[in-house]
Amino acid sequence: MAKEKRPTALWPLYFDSERSVKEGRRAPKRLAVKSPKAEEIAQVAEALGLKPVLDKEALHPADGHSRRGRVFVSGEYLKTSVLRKVAEKLKELRTTSAPEAKRG
Repeated sequence: MAKEKRPTALWPLYFDSERSVKEGRRAPKRLAVKSPKAEEIAQVAEALGLKPVLDKEALHPADGHSRRGRVFVSGEYLKTSVLRKVAEKLKELRTTSAPEAKRG
């Protein structure tokens, strides 16, 4: 019997530069960003063609009582490669939109 393909969960804390690996960060420090939002992760996942499903009310067990949400993505990819691609694109999004945020 074939294994059922489950979607991959991407939590904001995986990409948070203010967290250590012990605290749940999974993206490399150089690709992590400050206080990522689930909406941003969903936007990046959509741009990468990963068919994201946003769950705004989700609470990660290691995240205390902050409901920062999560994003489910589907595809035939290893979780580590999805994490890296999303982290790269998220970092790119933050660095290109940062000057615009300062102007407005």
